[in-house]
Amino acid sequence: MKKSKVFFLLLWGAILFSLSGHAQTAYPAVESDYIIYNFKFESGDSLSQLNIHYATIGKPVKDKNGNITNAILIMHGTSGNSKNFLTEQFAGNLFKPGQILDSTKYFIILPDAIGHGKSSKPSDGMHMKFPKYTYDDIVKADYQLLTGHLGVKHLRLVMGTSMGGMYTWVWGYTYPDFMDALMPLASLPVEIAGRNRMTRKIAMNMIQMDPEWKGGEYTSPPRVGLTGAISCLFFMGSSPIQLQKRAPTKMTADSVLELTFARYSGLLEANDLIYQLDASRYYNPSPHLSKIKARLFAINSADDEINPPELKIMDKEIEKVKNGRYILLPITDKTTGHGTHSNPEIWGNYLKELIDLTNKK
Repeated sequence: MKKSKVFFLLLWGAILFSLSGHAQTAYPAVESDYIIYNFKFESGDSLSQLNIHYATIGKPVKDKNGNITNAILIMHGTSGNSKNFLTEQFAGNLFKPGQILDSTKYFIILPDAIGHGKSSKPSDGMHMKFPKYTYDDIVKADYQLLTGHLGVKHLRLVMGTSMGGMYTWVWGYTYPDFMDALMPLASLPVEIAGRNRMTRKIAMNMIQMDPEWKGGEYTSPPRVGLTGAISCLFFMGSSPIQLQKRAPTKMTADSVLELTFARYSGLLEANDLIYQLDASRYYNPSPHLSKIKARLFAINSADDEINPPELKIMDKEIEKVKNGRYILLPITDKTTGHGTHSNPEIWGNYLKELIDLTNKK
């Protein structure tokens, strides 16, 4: 059984979890922190010191006026962090010399969003007393990181996966003159409603219904609640085709499932996850899409259950974006449901096209 578990752990490593890519990093980056003093949240709450952790790859290039001309911002998904983009699958297909986002040419900035990674979050000590942050707060903090700390006044590209894709829409209309190009992956530019919101609410409720949660003041993780939350999110983010390929028998299915829950129960922190899921509550770019000026490629996958194409939402909303284009990736033996957002081998050609279209002559 032990040998079987090792085998299936390696096997399961190829499957992308719906909310983040907690894979081991394989690409070097410089990590640092930036303290924003007296940060005021959309709720009216404030923190005397808000820490934003970030990683960078490459070096800034400046024009004759001292302005950085090669900065790129990439933002991670729910429960993830900047390390999600340092894997061989992602960085190994984008950042190497000669590749689309060649790190010898670009200054790549990868922040940990508020509530995630090594940035300030509930589990640092405040628990459920931490300010109830929103996506707008996260974008505002990242803007302050770029302009107030890194000296970036303009971005060559803004892109993000899943939750980071939603930030990309917010960036587009909040700071419409700040970037040349936008590429949201695995997202929709509308209010989180329908099954998407229900899924998030169920996951949050499962944690809060666990007696061991204790209003967020637990001394040991509320395992039952977390297991329920993971169950809900797993089915929304996984790919039936990939799961069938990797678990074609009852024994393999049970083993993969057991390993999945063991892995993510150890990675996810209950209070942080509640905040991460609920941060989308006011998200709704739809009324603001006409403000977006930069060229935008919105990319979704046809097997993404979180953003199902049959709703026809993107078909309608993309018409509001003057320079927008919607790309729906067909289901293949390489797509992995929602997690397709982390595989540039599938959508990299569209990123190259976007970069080429926005090159300034």
